[in-house]
Amino acid sequence: MTGAAGFIGSTLCDRLLGEGRRVVGVDSFDSFYPEAAKRANLEGASASRDFALVRTDIRDAGAMARAWAEHRPEAVVHLAALAGVRPSLERPSEYADVNVHGTSVVLETAVRHDTPRVVFASSSSVYGERADGPFRETDPVERPVSPYAATKRAGELVAHTFHHAFGLSVTCARIFTAYGPRQRPDLAICRFARLMRAGKAIPVFGDGTALRDFTYVDDLVEGLVRAIDTDLGFAILNFAGGRTLTLAEVISALESELGVSAEIDRRPEQTGDVRRTWGDISAAREALGYAPVVPFEEGLRRFAGWLERTSGAETTCGEITATQGGCQ
Repeated sequence: MTGAAGFIGSTLCDRLLGEGRRVVGVDSFDSFYPEAAKRANLEGASASRDFALVRTDIRDAGAMARAWAEHRPEAVVHLAALAGVRPSLERPSEYADVNVHGTSVVLETAVRHDTPRVVFASSSSVYGERADGPFRETDPVERPVSPYAATKRAGELVAHTFHHAFGLSVTCARIFTAYGPRQRPDLAICRFARLMRAGKAIPVFGDGTALRDFTYVDDLVEGLVRAIDTDLGFAILNFAGGRTLTLAEVISALESELGVSAEIDRRPEQTGDVRRTWGDISAAREALGYAPVVPFEEGLRRFAGWLERTSGAETTCGEITATQGGCQ
């Protein structure tokens, strides 16, 4: 698994280890947020004799080949990427290098070492700006509005060529706004919660009516596990929560859960942000039996409990600058 120390990756590690599987995690511990937070994410996994951690960059083909030769994985979940819409506007070339070139290295290494199946983490951002929904996998996706979105769409196209040319089985998981314990610190729920608990204003870009389809991490992980275990040839599937909420509704829910009032720092809409995400999950339900079960209110309650329990969580959620914070 690449990106094993991140929010989704570490949660997936714990799930797979809990099922008695052996997991090899690859992570570069990129400085986007503190390494200590990522190490904390892996605390449970690192205690397992069935977990091995390889610290390397996915663009290092030699290191990836050595890791593959040593561990010989039966399947790969490729989660590693430079994340975030807004920072991709500042570093578009680097995003392309990591997210497209790095993905090519992962896929090529899988082919060279006869790994039969890859699950690639794509993004709802590939759908671009839409006036309606829900978004379906058959919708046109040729007009991304951020470099990050473009790299994720490019990753899907590269994955298809590896399937067509080499017979590699690849499922591209278009992930819609994941949230829950260990959430990435630049994303809205984690950032807003930290600021609200500290009595500080939260930056809201636009009028608060932007819609997001929030996906609880355990529901997402269930879908990823099913994708690992199912050979679909080549598939693109939405992994969403199946319910949209406005940013204003999310803030109101946080106020209720945290018992504090939010002070809003209203800012202009940002380039690269889209007005809505909304995923039709019928294809994933048919192919994998994917069916989210955690309501948003319950997922938010679990997130708030984690934030309360976790030592240093305030720092973890607060070290990303306001220009990077977002709801993607």
